[in-house]
Amino acid sequence: METPKKPKAHSMKRRSFTHEYSYRGYFHITISTEQQLRQPLGRICGDISKPDGDAAAPHVELTPFGQMVQQELLTSIKRHYPMVEVDTYVIMPEHLHILLHATRDIFSATGRRTHIGRVIAGFKQGCNRRYWEMTGRITAPATGGQAEGQVEGQMEGQAEAQATKSPDAIAKNADPPTKAATNKAATNKAAATKAATTKAAMALNDSVVEHHPSAPLPPLFDAGYCDVVPIDEAQLATQRAYILNNPRSRLLRTSNRAHLMPRRGGIDTAVSPSAMCGFLRRECRANQFTPAIWQELQARFLIESCRISCDSYGNRELLKRHLLPVVCHRKDAALFAQQKARCLEAAAAGALLVSARIARGEQDIMDAASAAGYPVIRIIDNGFSDRYHPSEEMIDACANGRLLLVTPWQYQFRRKDDAIHVPFCKAMNCVAQALCKTKDDWWKHQEALDATHAG
Repeated sequence: METPKKPKAHSMKRRSFTHEYSYRGYFHITISTEQQLRQPLGRICGDISKPDGDAAAPHVELTPFGQMVQQELLTSIKRHYPMVEVDTYVIMPEHLHILLHATRDIFSATGRRTHIGRVIAGFKQGCNRRYWEMTGRITAPATGGQAEGQVEGQMEGQAEAQATKSPDAIAKNADPPTKAATNKAATNKAAATKAATTKAAMALNDSVVEHHPSAPLPPLFDAGYCDVVPIDEAQLATQRAYILNNPRSRLLRTSNRAHLMPRRGGIDTAVSPSAMCGFLRRECRANQFTPAIWQELQARFLIESCRISCDSYGNRELLKRHLLPVVCHRKDAALFAQQKARCLEAAAAGALLVSARIARGEQDIMDAASAAGYPVIRIIDNGFSDRYHPSEEMIDACANGRLLLVTPWQYQFRRKDDAIHVPFCKAMNCVAQALCKTKDDWWKHQEALDATHAG
């Protein structure tokens, strides 16, 4: 009997088979800390109303562990790989974004060609070792740890400052200390330092005391990393802006949790899977809508109470407005100017446009409505991951009540070049009409529609 295959686990940490990671270029790397640690690298501070460059603007206040990671990032990578430079970076409470620039092909110290993964592995290994030193799991080298470790020095300096306040401490202008007093001061200093590091570890829910010597040392970082390779100057500028804007985006999301976090379910389309299947049979050609495609779609729909449901990102209050679907068909191409005019007129009168924004005409109409300041609803072609993070422009629009993102799909990992088929697009158009409770040809009968709403 053949063993059934396990479902494929989709991961954002896959590498691209078409890209050579040892060649020169730019790499946007995201590394996450170990999941059980509670924001070990810092905390978000600042005022979201303050502009970038202001001392009170959103920023990350680094912990000693975050300061250590920053030092390793700015020194160790360049020391071991002179051809790799840190272009832009941000250390967030539980992850970091790094834009690395390989100015030439990457080679190790022994002269062998290597790749960016080795660079990241070495950086993480160095951070892990210093993390273990700071939490007392291993002993720092006699010279290396103190020579390179400003963070350890800072923690010891704080402990020493506390020790000098005790009655056993001797003022600088007093007689030279005896050997016994010196030994006692050294003991107090070591104890205070150990207490400081243990306290820092305990704050991360990472008890040094409970760690068994024979068990593997717990790492600071999660396994693997995510990468994005900018392919042109425009994408490079976008990645730099994204990295630098991370603290502001986080502060914006945490201060607007109701609107800027994925909200699961609760939006009933009133469309059953069987009704959706019938719609797609009518709308698609026979060779487009096959049993295999329907099985694929049915497995991905969000279902609540035997009907297709939707997740959302943004202000759901927009769903209470007068909604009108925007769907452009090829058969109506000659009437596109009329359709666009009717849609924008309706938006100006208070209606809210809803679209999957797939066809070029749909993009044109929805972009024109957004540019005019009218709120819109977009049907998204994928589900929201737990760490869903749309573009900064979308976040701003959602925070200000000008955009609601809605999806009927479960999240699935997809590469950017993965195409979506016709039934998939038609299904989203069906959801748009279902949410609006209006057919997509409403704009052809605008006068009758206006009279209905006026009555």
